Amino acid sequence: MSRSIVFIVYVNDAPQAARFYADLLELKPSFEDPGYVAFGLGDGAELALWSGETGSVTPEAPRTSEVCLTLPGGPEVIDRRFEQWTAKGVRVIREPRDEVFGRTFVVADPDGNLIRVAPVD
Repeated sequence: MSRSIVFIVYVNDAPQAARFYADLLELKPSFEDPGYVAFGLGDGAELALWSGETGSVTPEAPRTSEVCLTLPGGPEVIDRRFEQWTAKGVRVIREPRDEVFGRTFVVADPDGNLIRVAPVD
């Protein structure tokens, strides 16, 4: 069985979405093509942005999945990341709040895909 996994996020413009994610996550792409950009996340995991399969992604379409960035530390770390991201102008879906797994918030990328920030379990 393969030990690698790729999480694919459908976007309208992969290079444009890659600039957004690179800035937000402070990562550089590990692979770039006009329709597909990937970010190595370590331990055989990648986040890929793909514009070749969707036709047109609209921010208004309901989303049933999220990309989740987990951070070590307490609620203040989550709140600080929220402040950093809102200063960059991201669209906020859910303000920071406490859930059963800890402090969390949700933003959206330009195509409407959800990005959650939560503490490391």
